Amino acid sequence: MFKIKVTESKVLPEVKLAQPKPFHDYRGEMWTFWEDGCDLLPPRHKFKISKFTRSRKNVLRGLHGDEETWKHVSCVWGEIYLVVVDNRPHSVNYLKWDSFTVTDRNHLSVLIPPGFVNGHICLSEECLFHYAQSYPTTYVDVERQDVLKWNDVRLDIDWPTGVKPILSERDR
Repeated sequence: MFKIKVTESKVLPEVKLAQPKPFHDYRGEMWTFWEDGCDLLPPRHKFKISKFTRSRKNVLRGLHGDEETWKHVSCVWGEIYLVVVDNRPHSVNYLKWDSFTVTDRNHLSVLIPPGFVNGHICLSEECLFHYAQSYPTTYVDVERQDVLKWNDVRLDIDWPTGVKPILSERDR
């Protein structure tokens, strides 16, 4: 009944995109975020933690990541512009990025591998961002994460906002 189509980013082939086929009826809709056997995570990996962030319009979070964590992200409510950057210095795609509009309507989710950083800006009045994480040992918290500036000139990311984004101290 529930099928998830898995494709890859055209710019960063290690980044996987999951697009479910929702079930619709008179009550609304239902879809699967992930399921065992859909080949999102590599063998012997499992999701260990699930987190949410709620933001208001023009809040920009990121670019953060680490060398150990797989992140499966989606937008449960609202609309975000998600950017994923290859932060592996020895990669042929080092500092290349791709972007995705992720909404509560398109149900797109993105699997981000270790060595990549990601960030997003809230495009709707409010959004609820969800991420499930898989890591081999312990949770990699902020003090051990890689951070790239959201406006790093080497990246030249075209963030879709005509206003100054709302940032945390860490992201300034």
